[in-house]
Parts: sequence; structure tokens; C-alpha cells
Amino acid sequence: MKDYLVKATTYQGMVRAYAAISTHTVEEARRRQDTWATASAALGRTITITAMMGAMLKGEDSLTVKVEGNGPLGVMVADANSKGDVRGYVTNPHVDFDLNANGKLDVARAVGTEGNLSIVKDLGLKDYFTGQVPITSGEISEDFTYYFANSEQVPSAVGAGVLINPDHTVLAAGGFIIQVMPGADEEMITRLEDRIQSFPAISTLIQEGNSPEQILERLFGKEEVKVHEQLEMQYRCKCSKERLEQAISGLGNEEIQKMIEEDHGAEATCHFCNENYRFTESELEAIKQSNDQ
Repeated sequence: MKDYLVKATTYQGMVRAYAAISTHTVEEARRRQDTWATASAALGRTITITAMMGAMLKGEDSLTVKVEGNGPLGVMVADANSKGDVRGYVTNPHVDFDLNANGKLDVARAVGTEGNLSIVKDLGLKDYFTGQVPITSGEISEDFTYYFANSEQVPSAVGAGVLINPDHTVLAAGGFIIQVMPGADEEMITRLEDRIQSFPAISTLIQEGNSPEQILERLFGKEEVKVHEQLEMQYRCKCSKERLEQAISGLGNEEIQKMIEEDHGAEATCHFCNENYRFTESELEAIKQSNDQ
């Protein structure tokens, strides 16, 4: 099944819902980052949720998520736009542990239980919107749930899961975000909480072949869900040699000359996709000449 997410409403429009299958996207992140199993689960959950948050945006808007825990993974970063494009990286990809007491990958141990979750939104305005909350569990989904409630004041339930094959490739990945709109009564909220508490693991549902629509139908009932949009999801990096050329140009000719004399060229690797870009001495000379014009 291809990766995609859906935007929906339920309970007469009083609840907004997103659900996603992200197996191929998370596998692409694993391949490019060379993550080990626990790191793959942490990064996969973060990428999945970030993609769904990107779907909440409009036009050319985008957002960047940063998870800075005190665990061995170090910093995790993911960004997404409103078109289903997402990418991400982790500082230390070679992190893996034995399963935790619940028989699951020990993401909390890898991420850490102290630190911050911050989200920066570029909404095309003069200033960026920035929200930050402390990490509450390191399990990722619970941390995003806390973020929505405290930074955006939107009562939400966030779930994301990743299943890993014995060879460390990604077997299944996906997630959901459920948000209660203003005006919802307490009975509706209680009913929703009960359904989510008893809901099966999202990654298991995806492994069984459930689509994003079927996941929401299982959660709310088929007659309750109104799907508004389906959005294809993919791992897509924004890096290019041209972008790096602009960055080198911005360093100034003095710094570029140092690269020519000391390093006889320049080399850079993208954090997000691990693509390597090489600039020869003659290419650096051309950038200098362009700066002089």
C-alpha cells in the first residue's frame, strides 16, 4: 500500500482527525540515515506525526520539529510542508536496546525523558510561530499530545507506531492525530477518550492491511467519519547543489579563497538525506567571480 494520509472530521464536525500510513517514507528515512531499530522507531514516529502536522498547513507553509532529549539519540529534527513532503534526521542513528518491559522498542530510553520538544512554523508571515514544551515521556506520541494541549491549547490525542523487521528494515509505520474542536461537550470527550484508550496499536493495524480511512472508521464507526482530503506522503529532501552554492556564496570571497588554498575544493553532506556534494577549485573560483559582479 502506498503512503498517504487523510484529513477527516467526525462527531458532526466537532472532532478533527488525521490518519497516515508512512511505512515507505519511514523506510526511506531509515535507509538514508542508516538508523538501527530503536532509532528507526523514534525517528519514524517523529516523521509520521510531523507529516500529519504539515497537512494542517496551507499553501507554501512549512514547519520544523526538533526533539532534544537527554538520551543517546541526541537531537532529532523533522520538517514537512502542506503537500505531504517530509524529511528528518537523528544525531546518533546507531542506537538500539533490548525491548522494554512491554515488549516494545525502548524509544523513551533512546530519546530520554528530559529535554524539549519545539516546533517552528513558517506561515509566510514576518515572524515565525514557535512553540516549545518539555518532554514528558520520550515516547514521542505522548510528547506531541502534551504539545498540542499546552502550546496550541487544542485537546488532542496523538498516536504513532513503527514495527521493525528482523533485518532492521521497516515493516509497518503510521499514526493518527485526533483533535477536539471548541464546543464539544464532556460526554463526547469522555466517549472519545474511552475509544482511544482501548484502541489497538496503530502499527499493528497497518501491518494487518488497514488503510488510513479504515483506521478512523475502526476508531469512530464507519458512519461517523467524513473524509475531506487524501494526501500522498513521501520522503523528499530540499537540498541541491544550487542551494549549497548559494550558501557558499554567502560566506564571502575571503572564506571561499581559504577553501581553495587550504582544502583545494569544498565538500558538504546533507543532514537529511546524506547526499554528498563536491565543489572543485574552479567551481569555487566561479562562485567568487559571481560575487564580484
